[in-house]
Order: sequence, then structure tokens, then C-alpha cells
Amino acid sequence: MTAYAALLRGVNVGGRSKLPMADLRTVLTGLGYADVRTLLQSGNAVLRTDAAAADVEQAVERALLAEVGLTTRCLVRTGDELRAVLAGNPFAEADNGSKMVAAFVSSVPESPGFDPVTLDPERVRVGDRVIYQWCPDGISNAPLVVPVVEKKWGVVVTARNFNTVTKLADLL
Repeated sequence: MTAYAALLRGVNVGGRSKLPMADLRTVLTGLGYADVRTLLQSGNAVLRTDAAAADVEQAVERALLAEVGLTTRCLVRTGDELRAVLAGNPFAEADNGSKMVAAFVSSVPESPGFDPVTLDPERVRVGDRVIYQWCPDGISNAPLVVPVVEKKWGVVVTARNFNTVTKLADLL
């Protein structure tokens, strides 16, 4: 079985897309996933399954819509993928995990036509299905990378700070 972190887009953020984590655990367990646990209240879960990552993403999205009426997107990553994101941090000065962001991307287009680095050339870098953003003045004061990349690239993006990514990696 493969252990995955399931990252839901925009859940319990700003009072929108409310989803109690107990309901998320019920949905994931109902899909037959093993060792289901949630982290925080913002749509983070870990699970084990024999299914492929893309199949997990689709199954979770369909089940959340069918069972709790929630339309959201789901991206999954393995523990090794999360640890690679943490190890690949291009910002050595990023010493505060709550201000270092990993924006997980469903895919990076072969010819994106837009470079997210232009949003903040000193503090944004593109990695392997992740965009790193260092926010020394706080996330709320940083340029909005997620909605711009979603629009320009036509992909799904969901962001987590490094403290959360570290906890998820530890759970896996």
C-alpha cells in the first residue's frame, strides 16, 4: 500500500467550503482507505491505499460531492514527494515554517507562457509540481501566487506552509 497526503483545495478557509474533519475521515474511510488521519482543520489527510494517486484524487473529489455536497479539488503526494519539497527549498533564509509556502500544482505545463517568479522575483521559485514562496512579511502581505497560477496555467493549485508540510511528511 502507498501512503498519501490528500490536500484539499480551499476547505475551511475564510468561512467557505466548510468540512468538519470527522466528515472527511468518514468519507475517506468509506472509500476503503486505511489508516486515515486528518491534520488541522484545513483539508489535510493522510491515508493508505493500493490505488494510484490520480485515482485517489478523483475518488475523493467525487465522494465529497456525493456525500457532503462539497465541490473541491484534491491533490495527493507521497511522503517521499513531501520530503523532496522540504529538501528542495530554494530559500536558505526561510527560517520560519509558517512564512514559507509550498503551492502544490497538479501539473506544470510544457509551455506555460507565464512564469510565476515574475510575481515576486526575489521570493518565488518553481520546482517539480510545486511553487515555493518565501513570505518574510507574512503570507497575507505576499503576492497572491495561487489564483494567478491557476488562471494562467489552467491547473489546480493548493498551498500549505512548511510547518504543515513537515507535519504531513512526518505522518507518512
